[in-house]
Amino acid sequence: MKALICGVTGQDGSYLAKLLVEKGYEVIGTSRDAMVSSFSNLKLLGIHNDIQTTSMAPNDFRSVLNVVQRHAPDEIYNLAGQTSVALSFEQPVEAMESIAEGTLNMLEVIRLVDQPIRFYNAGSSECFGDTADITANELASFQPRSPYAVAKASAHWLVRNYRESYGLFACTGILFNHESSLRPERFVTQKIIRAAARVSHGSKETLQLGNLDVWRDWGWSPDYVDAMWRMLQQKSANDFVIATGRTESLEYFVSQAFAYFGLNWKDHVRVEKKLFRPSDIRKSYANPSNARNILGWSAETDIDGVIKKMCEAAASTI
Repeated sequence: MKALICGVTGQDGSYLAKLLVEKGYEVIGTSRDAMVSSFSNLKLLGIHNDIQTTSMAPNDFRSVLNVVQRHAPDEIYNLAGQTSVALSFEQPVEAMESIAEGTLNMLEVIRLVDQPIRFYNAGSSECFGDTADITANELASFQPRSPYAVAKASAHWLVRNYRESYGLFACTGILFNHESSLRPERFVTQKIIRAAARVSHGSKETLQLGNLDVWRDWGWSPDYVDAMWRMLQQKSANDFVIATGRTESLEYFVSQAFAYFGLNWKDHVRVEKKLFRPSDIRKSYANPSNARNILGWSAETDIDGVIKKMCEAAASTI
């Protein structure tokens, strides 16, 4: 089996590449410019020499077509595009182009080459907006509240349309928040973990954060890439909510991260109104029962395990 991972340099792309290499796949990973990319995550996981890398710009149809025709993959995993909700408020056009247009180009290439390629698209729980106290499943309505979420919602409906209209094996994993030690520090979870680790080693810094009264379902990235693979092994394509089923506040995440290092978070954290998003989702609850019942998948690591593993990794590098 041959798999093409679009966006292999990111957290999920790197863990997915590792999983597929272990399963005996021939793996090709794309980056916008493979000649200058450091592929640092692949090197950290010890698999850089086990995969092929190539350049591909998802929002350039010819670039996508060339890569797919040259490598003729059995499976394509679309993990490319903008990954930050906060950044999408600053760069909304880039969000739409890299996520929605990039997904459309991949779907259209698969349709035109007319080969039995199975396609996975990285969706997002952000599409649901604020779920209040209702757990969102695959039938829940979309109420996106950021340019990122609007782009992900557009990509989701493109995938569904190509599946229903052209018979493509195309599916979307509606993934709730998932983290790992590979997260860059611009993500709030890693920002918190790293700051707590530095303070425990004598730093006098004060961590500035936005709204702590936001509630999310946090899982572990290596668990979630397994769900991606399982989705493409089914007899028929469908979309799945991927989550732990447990939601906690960002304040809980902060308190537990600092507690791991023996610290009281209130002594080292300041809430800054300027860091609040223009529109934010307060609560995000998930119902991943279809993933459990159909894919045979459930999260092995919940938020407490995520925090512990990220803190252990941070402690070893400070």
